Amino acid sequence: MTTLVDTNVFVDIWNRDPEWGEWSAAALVETADRDTLAINPVIYAELCPAFARESELDRVLTEAGIERLPLPYAAAWPAAQAFVAYRQRGGSRTAPLPDFFIGAHALVEEIPLMTRDPRRYETYFPGVRLIAPE
Repeated sequence: MTTLVDTNVFVDIWNRDPEWGEWSAAALVETADRDTLAINPVIYAELCPAFARESELDRVLTEAGIERLPLPYAAAWPAAQAFVAYRQRGGSRTAPLPDFFIGAHALVEEIPLMTRDPRRYETYFPGVRLIAPE
């Protein structure tokens, strides 16, 4: 099975976040023991600012065994629907949020999503299986 890993899990580990670093590292190791870990182009783009060069990010991801999945075209519709619901709830952003594409990807591919911040995914993608703190 494949598990999509949200940006915040990597950032928590790389920054040694005092609140979430341990949870993120443990969840990543535990999941890697049974699943393939993966990212999509949206997550990749969110990770890029942490590196001076693309080759550095690519090396880190390759060494960690992180696969790169294409963002399925079918994810566009549920991402847009989540954005409409977000706006109806008073959201101020004028374009779909990256999390909407990430959640929609997990939804249409029927793969789990590891994140330490499940609120938006629980709200807009209740059908997605989350690996998240309790």
